[in-house]
Amino acid sequence: MEPPRHLAQPNKRFLGDDGSPDPLVRAALAAVGDQVSYSRAVVALCASRLLMPIVASGDETDHPDPDRHAEMAAVTLRDGGTTHLLAFTGMDALRAWQSDARPVPCHLDELAASVQPAGATELLLDLAGPSPFVLGGDLLAAIADGQRLVEFEDGAFAWVKQAQDGE
Repeated sequence: MEPPRHLAQPNKRFLGDDGSPDPLVRAALAAVGDQVSYSRAVVALCASRLLMPIVASGDETDHPDPDRHAEMAAVTLRDGGTTHLLAFTGMDALRAWQSDARPVPCHLDELAASVQPAGATELLLDLAGPSPFVLGGDLLAAIADGQRLVEFEDGAFAWVKQAQDGE
């Protein structure tokens, strides 16, 4: 799957980003053990920069070909009957999975919106560790729709969506 054009272009939002993972996100993912900690991990991810890997695909030949061209594609992984779109919380996790993959920085809602066009049903974060994490179903659909999960001081969770211009 070719990444959405806007994700494949350089983006000023991430100028100066060195690909380091957000330690709060990593801690939240590592702490997942029940529904509350899973929801807290989603809250952390909603406010974080993530990396979608893209790899060369296309004309594969065993000999030099001046007409050969490669295209960059987002990566999906099929596990049983489920297809996952891959993403990572930092360059270290991406390199642990595949050192030659190119990172495309993006936010969780952009990744979530890319899952279905990629032919996937779930988003799989940090496949090679340190703490793999899966998003799917209604939760993924809400995030793809631009909603963010937030946690209130009393521990309650709610979905919020930023109003678009003209709303």
